Amino acid sequence: MNDFAEFYLSGKDAVFRAVLAAGGNRAAAEDAVAEAYARACARWATVREHPNPTGWVLVTALNVQRSVWRRLRREVLGDVPERSAVREPDGDLRKLLATLPRRQREVVALRLLADLSVAETADLLGIAEGTVTAHLHRALRSLRHQLEPAAVTALRCTPEVA
Repeated sequence: MNDFAEFYLSGKDAVFRAVLAAGGNRAAAEDAVAEAYARACARWATVREHPNPTGWVLVTALNVQRSVWRRLRREVLGDVPERSAVREPDGDLRKLLATLPRRQREVVALRLLADLSVAETADLLGIAEGTVTAHLHRALRSLRHQLEPAAVTALRCTPEVA
């Protein structure tokens, strides 16, 4: 098996999960990841030398997904805010992540789902390390806030044991 094939097989699932969690639906995530890996294959001699080839593919896939949405919004929908994007309703985590701002979703996807360090995430997104930690903190606080009412409601609905 060649070098690129091994790279692809070892990282494709993690990249897909991260892109799916960052936003969009399953089909859009599949398309973005496929396009990112196709670009990586075409530039494999350069991408292979990158300090984090998987991170390169992740950022490329996120950029592909973002540019597709921007083009669709301009051509078909006019000036509609990004929040109105149709989300595929499968999985509680994806529903919760979809409520976060785009940059927070990307940080959660890269830091927690792709298991990149703060420095790697900052480098890939082109932001400061402190900004990564701030976005992650805000995202986790928001997710906890959304989860707490559900947990409290579940406790209230549970019959008391005598």
